[in-house]
Amino acid sequence: MQTLSFDVNYDYTLIGIHTIEEDYRLAYLINQKINTCLEKAKNNLDFTNKNASFCIFEFRDKQNFTDYFLIANKSENLEDSSNSETLFEETSEVLEKAVYLIPEKKKVDYFLKIDRDLGKNDMDNLINQINEIEQVITSYSIIPKSLKSKDFLIF
Repeated sequence: MQTLSFDVNYDYTLIGIHTIEEDYRLAYLINQKINTCLEKAKNNLDFTNKNASFCIFEFRDKQNFTDYFLIANKSENLEDSSNSETLFEETSEVLEKAVYLIPEKKKVDYFLKIDRDLGKNDMDNLINQINEIEQVITSYSIIPKSLKSKDFLIF
């Protein structure tokens, strides 16, 4: 029996962003700085097996054939843990559990995925522009092939 395999091409640019801003506010600030129009996507990036949902903002630049995605790395999930102590008394507490889209990059708050392989100069200029945003602590390039969970960014 013949086995078919395929090689996934990771020809996108990935930038990790550290900030304390909310997703909508960061999208607004990036829009102002790099002249994009990031808008909240109709659907979040949902994983039923992880019980997690990650917020996505997107911009499709039709003139340059480039898609931009701002993706949250962290999803806060509420889990109900009911404990029955006695027959008539039941205690219930809600636990907040953080789930990460890319677990090996837990300190990254957001990823900016650009569906185009940018050159070194373009990448450096973009990172410098993002770092100029006062609310951004830092941003830097991430090589997608170096991530163990890189397949979660294919959508």
